Amino acid sequence: MNISKLLFRLLFFLVLAGCSSTKQAKFDDYIFQTRKDRNAYITTYDKSLKLWGIPYTEENIKTSYGTAHVVMAGPKNGKDLVLLHGMDASSTMWYPNIKALAKTYRVYAIDFLMEPGKSTMTSKPLSSEEIAIWYNEIFKYYKLKNFDIIGASRGGWIATLLATQKTNSIDKVVLLSPAQTFKFIDKVGKTSSALMLKLFPSEKKFGKTLKTFATHPEKISPVYKRQFYLANKYAKSNSSMLKMHPFSGDELKSISNPVLVLIGDTDVINSEESLERAQKYLVNGKTKTIKDAGHFLTIDQPKIVNDAIVDFLK
Repeated sequence: MNISKLLFRLLFFLVLAGCSSTKQAKFDDYIFQTRKDRNAYITTYDKSLKLWGIPYTEENIKTSYGTAHVVMAGPKNGKDLVLLHGMDASSTMWYPNIKALAKTYRVYAIDFLMEPGKSTMTSKPLSSEEIAIWYNEIFKYYKLKNFDIIGASRGGWIATLLATQKTNSIDKVVLLSPAQTFKFIDKVGKTSSALMLKLFPSEKKFGKTLKTFATHPEKISPVYKRQFYLANKYAKSNSSMLKMHPFSGDELKSISNPVLVLIGDTDVINSEESLERAQKYLVNGKTKTIKDAGHFLTIDQPKIVNDAIVDFLK
């Protein structure tokens, strides 16, 4: 095991230990410690969702592992497009991109049930196989076939996982700085600030984390920033991040879908090595480096990212 990988695991185990406080009696939620914490977070979620600035509907679906919360927008006769958000970011994170995407696509933004959001889990933590089953239940419910999918950070890892399944209905795939997908985290020392934020949450540490992950943190809406902070403050971490291993060359080669990989030039999660591996193993892959952008490239350079995505999906 290399040093970066070992350090990452040690830091994450420390965070897990520090976020395992006792819950209030009669409150059972995988993500939040107390009902008060959850309610405070949901209030900020609802405010952030209004940043979309377009008509949308929300729906809860019962699944084998809990309730899936889906936010839908765009023309009902448009091609189906699934959005998978980054870690702790929830579906509200798409506010800089949704207008461009929902102009012609029928968008389905899904809250991951093992992270802060409106999806709620009623089972034990899911394995990779169970994560795939969960998303496929949602796709089946909406009768999604030949749909496109966009995944950011951990959402990119999940999108890749779904694309490697032998039987899937995915057409095109867009990966926005996918975490742990082509290689392990590139700059572990810098990303440790995000892990320590979970252990010792504070506004100061949160601000430092945003500067680490974004080249233009000033572009982040204060409304969304508040929601994202509460996600880190109130929600406990989970061990599923440790199960996210980079995909093997054979697994990546098995993806025949057209794939677009976008990575910021100052990303602390990925590097040129990630793009090189994507170019080597993705049969129908395209890669692009977004200048003056970090891990939060959809916020750092929204127009450039939106244009690249729309052009690729056409």
